[in-house]
Amino acid sequence: MNLKQKVMTLDEFTIQELRNYPGATGQLSGLLRDIGLAAKRVNVEVNKAGIADILGEAGKTNVQGESVKKLDVFANEQFINSLETSIYCCGVASEENEHFIPFTDEHSKKSKYVVLMDPLDGSSNIDVNVSIGTIFSVYRRLSPEGTECELEDFLQPGTQQIAAGYIIYGSSTMMVYATRRSVQGFTLDPSIGEFCMSHPNLKCPPDSDIFSVNVGYYHLYEQNIRHSIDHFMARNENDRIYRHRFVGCMVAEIHRTLIQGGIFMYPAFGKYLSGRLRLCYECNPMSFIMEKAGGVAMATGKQRLLELKPAQLHQRVPIFIGSKNMMETWKDIVNK
Repeated sequence: MNLKQKVMTLDEFTIQELRNYPGATGQLSGLLRDIGLAAKRVNVEVNKAGIADILGEAGKTNVQGESVKKLDVFANEQFINSLETSIYCCGVASEENEHFIPFTDEHSKKSKYVVLMDPLDGSSNIDVNVSIGTIFSVYRRLSPEGTECELEDFLQPGTQQIAAGYIIYGSSTMMVYATRRSVQGFTLDPSIGEFCMSHPNLKCPPDSDIFSVNVGYYHLYEQNIRHSIDHFMARNENDRIYRHRFVGCMVAEIHRTLIQGGIFMYPAFGKYLSGRLRLCYECNPMSFIMEKAGGVAMATGKQRLLELKPAQLHQRVPIFIGSKNMMETWKDIVNK
């Protein structure tokens, strides 16, 4: 162990960024620290889920009509409470709530930013101890500062994001966030209770041999999508070209893709003719992160996902995202 090695915490890094940009107000840095604090609280409960009364169903459904897990409810409350007590956020929209929540105190109304979030992605994995996560994105409000935020503040195309990130609760807990300058990764050190810099200036490898898609719905996908899956599932004389992975948690899929490269696909199918994943809470933030790391994110073979203008908070879209060169191969196939 190198005792002279400097380990930079999330707080120290955000303060350093303020020093590098003298004109910065510090609101975004403070907001990221507040999100990190809520993530640490959720992490504590995730780690003791097997012995606490937070496993299983909460006995109700969310606005999507999906069964809500007890830990979903806890995570949603923690992030909303942390952001509401902050002075850096004027409102939040959550996948778990039908409507956005404006913060009405005078300090919050003067803040610049709104936050959209999926407080606990992959919650169907909770009871079987598979990785889950939190996804968030930050936008500069369109409504006048000093007033309550409005719906249009949340319905901006992904190109307007100021920052986006995720927290993955797995074998270790990591917070990865992107600004318009870079993508940074921090790992939670449980001995000091701080997120510490572990993956500076993350870049997605341009090539990989990993593809991820739910092949259980193969026959429900459009023909050109099936053709692209056929390409990635093809075998050569060594019995394989690509490896297939599918976790069932977008945070886990994107984290692997960001670190190891690859392509993740969640096409439209069956009753989800407009796609299944949410544009505002899942697809926009993950696409922003991937693009800032050198990858590509598409809604169709010709439509850049970040350019979509949301029509409603809970809008769903298809998503195809990953390493630059693999995405170029995918686009060539589906556009034939």
